[in-house]
Amino acid sequence: MKVILLQDVKGSGKKGDVINAADGYANNFLIKRGLAKPADAQGLSETKARKDADAFHKAEQLKANKLLRNELDGKTVTITVKTGEAGRFFGSVTNKEVAEQLKVMGYDIDKKKITIPTIKEVGEFSATVRISAEETAKLTVIIKK
Repeated sequence: MKVILLQDVKGSGKKGDVINAADGYANNFLIKRGLAKPADAQGLSETKARKDADAFHKAEQLKANKLLRNELDGKTVTITVKTGEAGRFFGSVTNKEVAEQLKVMGYDIDKKKITIPTIKEVGEFSATVRISAEETAKLTVIIKK
């Protein structure tokens, strides 16, 4: 019997998959517990439409990620801090401060996606922004007195 899985089923498939299952397994386990529904014409067309929509949204998100990476790549972020003797300061500059400065510049980036080295003195440093699994951008962080 052909069924469309409504949830991930271990050993059978993932949500949205159309599988051939034994009649007893399909009727007594999958359909009875709400894990699947019979694969009729309407269900198949709904599943195909949902997969097409998901593919479209994923492609749009990839396009937006590439655009953001192109905008961020090579940008310079300047942070001003209070320093003591010899240009050193107490504490360090964190990815939170870089994220706040990017927000001022008009980019809403989560601080968890920014990777910077330990910054404890005035100077120029490199930072990485992970936009998605495929896209990363390089920033220059300048620390001033």
